[in-house]
Amino acid sequence: MIYIIKNIIIEGPGNFTDCFRKLGKEFRIIELSRGEKLPDDNRNVDAVVVLGGPMNVYEEEKYLFLKDEDMFLKKALRDEVPILGICLGAQLLAKACGAKVKKAPVKEIGWYKVNLTSEGMSESIFNGLSEWLDVFQWHGDTFEIPKNGILLATSDHCINQAFKVGKNAYGFQFHPEVTNQEIIKWLDEYGTEINKKDWAVTKKDILNRYFKIEDRYKQQLNIICSNFIKIMKSS
Repeated sequence: MIYIIKNIIIEGPGNFTDCFRKLGKEFRIIELSRGEKLPDDNRNVDAVVVLGGPMNVYEEEKYLFLKDEDMFLKKALRDEVPILGICLGAQLLAKACGAKVKKAPVKEIGWYKVNLTSEGMSESIFNGLSEWLDVFQWHGDTFEIPKNGILLATSDHCINQAFKVGKNAYGFQFHPEVTNQEIIKWLDEYGTEINKKDWAVTKKDILNRYFKIEDRYKQQLNIICSNFIKIMKSS
C-alpha cells in the first residue's frame, strides 16, 4: 500500500492518483488536517508520498500533526521505506534527516525550469527525463541538503530543488503533480501572495502556461511515478 499524506485539504495528490491507478498500485490518502492518523508501524507501508501545505515545518505548536509526521518519517527512513516528499513534504523529509529548513532567498510562485545535476541525470527517479524539467512552484521556504544527501536538481532562483537521502528517499521542492483545477483553487486561496506590483506573473499567466505545457507536464509525472514504483519494488 502506498500512503499519500495530505497536510491540508486544498493540496491533494493531483495527477499522482491517476498514475498509481494506471500502474495498478493501491494507495490510501491520510488527511492529517482532519485528524486522521498515520500508521503505527511500517509493516503494510510499501511507500510514502508526502504532499505540500502552507504551513512551515517549524510550526509544530500550531499544527500538532507535524510532530507525528516528523516521527513517522524518521521511522520510515530507518526502515528504508521509499519516500517521495513534495514541497512541504520535501522540507519535512529534510528536517527528519537533521537538515535545516529556512526562508528561501526568493519566493517562487508559478512555472519554472529546474535543471538536473549530473547526479540527478544518473538517478533512477529521473530515468527517461531530459536534463531540465518544467515545474510548478509555490513556496517561500527552502531546505538544506541533509548530511550524506545528494543534490539532484537546481534552479536559478532557489538552488536546492531536489535531493536524495539514503537508499530510496527523495525530496522535490517543486510540484510535479498539480492539476489545473488545483491551481485554480490555490490561486483562489493563496492568490493574494501574487497580487503585488513586483510580480510580473499574473493568475491568468499561470493558468495559460499550464494548458500550453499540459501534455509534457503530465508525461513528466508519469515517468516519475513509473520510476518510483520500480524503486519501490526493488526495496
